Amino acid sequence: RKVCAGETMTRAMRASASAARALASAAASVSSSSSTSSSVWCGRVGFDAPWFASMASSARVRTGAGGKFVRWVRPALRAVACDDDDGGDGVRHVLDSAHAAAAAAAAAALRATERRRAALTDTFGRAHNYLRVSLTERCNLRCGYCMPEEGVELTPDGKLLTADEVERLVRVFAGAGVDKVRLTGGEPTVRRDLEDIVKRVAAVPGIVDVSITTNGVTLAKRLETLKANGLTRLNISLDTLVPAKFEFMTRRKGQERVMASIDKAIELGFASVKVNCVVMRGQNDDELLDFVALTKEKPINVRFIEYMPFDGNKWSTKKMVSYVEMKSRIEDAFGALMRKDDSPEEVAKNFTIDGHAGSVSFVTSMTKSFCSGCNRLRIMADGNLKVCLFGNSEVSLRDAMRRGDTNDDLLDVIGAAVNRKKAAHAGMHELAQLDNRAMIKIGG
Repeated sequence: RKVCAGETMTRAMRASASAARALASAAASVSSSSSTSSSVWCGRVGFDAPWFASMASSARVRTGAGGKFVRWVRPALRAVACDDDDGGDGVRHVLDSAHAAAAAAAAAALRATERRRAALTDTFGRAHNYLRVSLTERCNLRCGYCMPEEGVELTPDGKLLTADEVERLVRVFAGAGVDKVRLTGGEPTVRRDLEDIVKRVAAVPGIVDVSITTNGVTLAKRLETLKANGLTRLNISLDTLVPAKFEFMTRRKGQERVMASIDKAIELGFASVKVNCVVMRGQNDDELLDFVALTKEKPINVRFIEYMPFDGNKWSTKKMVSYVEMKSRIEDAFGALMRKDDSPEEVAKNFTIDGHAGSVSFVTSMTKSFCSGCNRLRIMADGNLKVCLFGNSEVSLRDAMRRGDTNDDLLDVIGAAVNRKKAAHAGMHELAQLDNRAMIKIGG
C-alpha cells in the first residue's frame, strides 16, 4: 500500500539524517587534511535545502560547489562518491558506512511496519484499514431503534475518551495501516471540541479520509469549519421526510434543520454526502419512493438500511423490510437499478438510476451479510474496542492507556482482539437473542 511504503520511506530518510551529518563531519575532516581546497556537494532528494545548508555550514561543507561531491538517491538512499584523488577514499568510506546505516534503518522500519500491519489482519486474511470512533454516548434525539424507551445508563464523563486519547489511538491504528476514520456517537456534534478532534485526526500521517455520522440537527452552522479542518465525507441520518413523523420517531423536532444540513453539505462540495435511512415496516417504508426522488436533483447517496437488532430496540422480523423487497418496490416505480462495481469491503450494495444526479444503496446486514470483506473496527466512547458490530467481545484501550501502556503495548492488545474476530456474525434470528449494547452506546 502507498501509505505503508510512504511511511517506510519517511522512517528510512529520517534515519539517514544522522548518517548525513556523519558524512558532512567526515568530509570536513578530509577537506581540512587535504593539500587542496576540497568541498562536498550533496544533491539530496527529500531533505529541505535550508536544513542541509545549516548542517553543511557547521561542517565546513559547501553545497552546490564543484570538486568532491556526494549524491543521495531515494529510495535505497545509496550514496556514490565521485572524486579524483585528495581524500576520495576517506569520503567513500564514510559514504559506504552511511549507506549501510541507512539500509539497515530502512529494513528495520519495514519490519516494524509489517509487524504493525499484521496486528490488524485477522486469521481469515482480512486487513482492517477503517476505524470508527464514537465520541459520545449522548444524543439530542431519541430514535427508537437506537435509544431504548427507558433510556440508557451513560458512562461518566471521566471514563470517556479525551481528545488527546482519541488522537493517540488514531495514530496507533494509522501506524498499523488504517487510512480511513469515521467519527460517530451518540451524536458527535454534541461534543464542543468536535472541530478540534477532526483537525487532529486529519493531521495524523497516513489518514486520508475523515468522515462523521450525524443526525444533522445542529450540523449546518458547523460545516464550514469542519470542512476547513479536514472533514471529507458525511453520513446524515434521516428516517422520514415528514416533519410530524420525524417528531414521532425521534421524540424531538428538527426535520427541517436536518434537510438544511444536507443542502449546506451539498453547497460546500463535500466529497460524499450520504443519507442513512433505517427502514421499518409500518413506520417509514411508505416513503421509500420519496427518498429515491430526492436523488433526482440532489447529488446524494440515499442508503436504505435493514432494521437490525440491538438491546432495547424491540426488533422483530415483521418490522424488517428486506433488501430484495425494497429494491423491487423501487424498480417498479423507477425502472431497473444499475449496480455499481463495488469493492470487496463495501458495506452497501450501490446502484445508480438513469437520469438521477444521486444514487441509492442498500445496507443488507440481516439478509445478505458482507462479513467476508469486513475491514472495519470500532472504538466506543468509553474506549472499548469492538471488532464486530454484532459481537459482544470487547477490550478496553482506555484502561490500557491510563495504566501507562506504550503504543507497542496497545498494538499487542489490539492485535489479540483482531485475531479473535470471527469469520461472520450470527444470523438475524440468533442476533436478536444475543446480549449486545444499545446502538447509541456502540456508535453508528
